Amino acid sequence: MNDTTCSASPSLLTATPTAEPTSANWMGIVSLALGVFGLVTAEFLPASLLTAMAADLNISVGAAGQAVTATAAVAALAALTIPLLTRNFDRRFVLLGLSLLLVVSNVLAATANSFFVLIIARVLLGIALGGFWSMAAALAMRMVPDNLFARAMSIVLTGVSVATVCAAPLGAYIGGLWGWRSAFIAAGFLSLITLVTQLFVIPAMPPKDNPSLRILGQLLTRTQVRVVLLAVVLMISGHFAGFTYIRPLLEEVAQLSVSAISAVLLGFGIGGFFGNFAGAFIAERSERNAIIFGGALIIAITITLLFAGSSASVTAVSIALWGFAFGAFPIGFQTWIVRAAPDQVEAAGGLIVAAFQVAIASGAIGGGILVDYLGALGGPLLALITTTLGTLLVLSFGPRSQSPA
Repeated sequence: MNDTTCSASPSLLTATPTAEPTSANWMGIVSLALGVFGLVTAEFLPASLLTAMAADLNISVGAAGQAVTATAAVAALAALTIPLLTRNFDRRFVLLGLSLLLVVSNVLAATANSFFVLIIARVLLGIALGGFWSMAAALAMRMVPDNLFARAMSIVLTGVSVATVCAAPLGAYIGGLWGWRSAFIAAGFLSLITLVTQLFVIPAMPPKDNPSLRILGQLLTRTQVRVVLLAVVLMISGHFAGFTYIRPLLEEVAQLSVSAISAVLLGFGIGGFFGNFAGAFIAERSERNAIIFGGALIIAITITLLFAGSSASVTAVSIALWGFAFGAFPIGFQTWIVRAAPDQVEAAGGLIVAAFQVAIASGAIGGGILVDYLGALGGPLLALITTTLGTLLVLSFGPRSQSPA
């Protein structure tokens, strides 16, 4: 997902030395941020529109949640394979192709008249999502001088922060006014703007490497790499088991109106925005503590929702704190994987992308099963179980030495 693009090593895409850019292409960087915003928005729109989508397509809420599963599963595969399959193509054309897939995905989702068409739309989104995250950092590195790379990536990742704050509440609000399809129409318009912008500001970028699966296989032989990937799968799947089915929880348990749901989702996004800063502050001192902090808070929140979720005020505060807790995870996991594989940062980042997407898919599947059989509290229940296991894993095997600033 979004956090993995921070990897700054050019190990996979810069085997052939080339001249460093002498000036920064800031419009190109902004176009990448637009792409991030569009991808993250499209990925998580179903979370705020789930019940309406299910009713319109005549499927269960759990089945509708598999729209998230399809995207995540394909994105995990795409993150590992797109660099290999496109290794002989100009990176500009690859990026434009991925942005075009995002446009097509949103159009198909907005016009879907069956569950099958919706899944096709989400598969296309998964290809675009995984492919983009696998090359975003490398693209940014080729558009700015080395001393400006951190600033460039902070701009790119602004798209994640803004989407985190805006996507869910705006999706719920627009869907409440004009129907769930209108939210995908808006996302499609945004993705079209992104495509046109990138067409004019992204320069030619000839391929620079001949990547293989060998490096990924070597990384998986390292104990700390395997531990961090397992922790990601457990803790992130728990989060998305709850987040994917948050709409049924707010409607059926807390019995909130559409406008109130939009406000709660906005609180979740704002909480996540500030949680990113809190996570970074803690991770600078200990990535292990950043992850444990987020995990412990989500455990407390899910217990609260299971026993007091019928209270609208308790639920609203809990959801905002949930967003804050989840915001602490990305920088913690990213710092951990970099320390576990400092010699292959980008390859390790690709594994994190895949692990995040596998976690999203498994969380959506498991949460959907429990929601269909146990009701809207099934999501928080699964989140409690897997987050507890993941937190215990990090407590037992997480890095204990202080991280470099």
